[in-house]
Amino acid sequence: MYLRPILRTLVNAQRLHFKNKLVTMSTSTMEAKSNTKFLDDPNLSLPLETADPELYALVSQESRRQKKGLELIASENFTSVSVLQCLGSCLTNKYSEGLPGARYYGGNQVIDQIEVLCQKRCLETFSLDPNLWGVNVQPYSGSPANVEAYTALIGGNKGRIMGLDLPDGGHISHGLMAQKKRLSAASIFFETLPYHVNMETGLIDYDELEKSAKNFKPDIIIAGVTSYPRTLDYKRFKAIAQASDSYLMADMSHISGLVAAGVIPSPFEYCDVVTSTTHKTLRGPRAGVIFYRKGVKSVSKTGENVMYDLEDRVNAAVFPGFQGGPHNNAIAGIAAAMRLATTQTFKDYQKRVLSNCRQLAESLKQLGYKITTDGTDVHMLLVDLRPINLTGSKAEFTLQTVEIVCNKNTVPGDKSAMNPYGIRLGTPALTTRGMKENDIIKVAELIHKGLNLALDAQKVSGPKLVNFKSTLTTDPVFVNRVKEITKEVEDFAEKFYIPEL
Repeated sequence: MYLRPILRTLVNAQRLHFKNKLVTMSTSTMEAKSNTKFLDDPNLSLPLETADPELYALVSQESRRQKKGLELIASENFTSVSVLQCLGSCLTNKYSEGLPGARYYGGNQVIDQIEVLCQKRCLETFSLDPNLWGVNVQPYSGSPANVEAYTALIGGNKGRIMGLDLPDGGHISHGLMAQKKRLSAASIFFETLPYHVNMETGLIDYDELEKSAKNFKPDIIIAGVTSYPRTLDYKRFKAIAQASDSYLMADMSHISGLVAAGVIPSPFEYCDVVTSTTHKTLRGPRAGVIFYRKGVKSVSKTGENVMYDLEDRVNAAVFPGFQGGPHNNAIAGIAAAMRLATTQTFKDYQKRVLSNCRQLAESLKQLGYKITTDGTDVHMLLVDLRPINLTGSKAEFTLQTVEIVCNKNTVPGDKSAMNPYGIRLGTPALTTRGMKENDIIKVAELIHKGLNLALDAQKVSGPKLVNFKSTLTTDPVFVNRVKEITKEVEDFAEKFYIPEL
């Protein structure tokens, strides 16, 4: 609590800085307006508020929503002012197909420096030797990065991939299939087979994975999750991959900030390729990166070194394989985020993300809720709502109605991904806003009030979701309860800051 006055002082100072800067900018804007007679289209110099009031109103509305609500979606965060400045900079104007020093367009001498700086900082953030690791920072986001990595490793020849099943905590980009339909790019272009968690414990069944890998003989085994609340045993993954002569690829999109801070195990010691988004726990822009091994891969039977050849393959898979010109404003944003990720304050932040998530799990357990795997090692947890007979869809809708944002999620044993009985909760965004364990206890109480509201509404509406939504939003009794809880949530949330321009 004692840090809040300091934080407010820093934030106020920052706001004053930008107000002063805006004064300077407004002077420049006035000068620009005086020269609009030289523009074919004077609208180019107008700020959004003037040029497009309708869109400006929507952006302002979203800004208010973020400030007044509680953001518990595990894959979301609030990025820094420096990243926001990069995203809104002149860098968005430049086209730069190719790699630094080998572009298909002129005028990229500064862009080259930015991309090289970004690569350097990515390696430094994860303490990687540039002789042993390289990185491509051009992927537009995480899913393209994954498909590009698959293509680099096994080409387009229907290679085989194993990833954690979606209902068990995997990601759609790791291979998603229905009984008669291939649903994601990974399953469309490659042969995919999921591995699973143990239905009793909710933990990855490494023995089952080992048996399946021996039979399926995958080209790639993916160690990556999107809603699995425990750390991964990369050493065991590596042993299984070696036994099946597979590449081991980690998708650390959710946990990369925690890895950078050294508060959970790193995949780099064991993996051939590591992919990540940059906007989750890393607090950067919405983008992706691909790390790849360099140097000696193995020693042949004749004693000769077998070298990794992934650099050219990864780069070619990104461009021209799947992408055109990179988003230079996002690459600059990655560089800015990686600079912050090496600071002590970032490491302290990641420690607090973990302690807050553990506190949230413990508080919800004390309130009577079942937590999948009975806890968490990372930044997120899963609440199993089957014991109270409430679907994740109803829970998500009710909590959103009172300005608490989360997402419905499958829990082990769920029969339908569209109608699951769980919700996923994460603490990165709330921790960025300055919340600590005592604040998280309050958050748990507010979640509890929201879920009790859902249970009461369900008693009146019956099982159908459409009737449930109608009851919650039109029945005067429930409308009043929604207003009461919403006010409590907003009064609490507005005490905490959000970095913004």
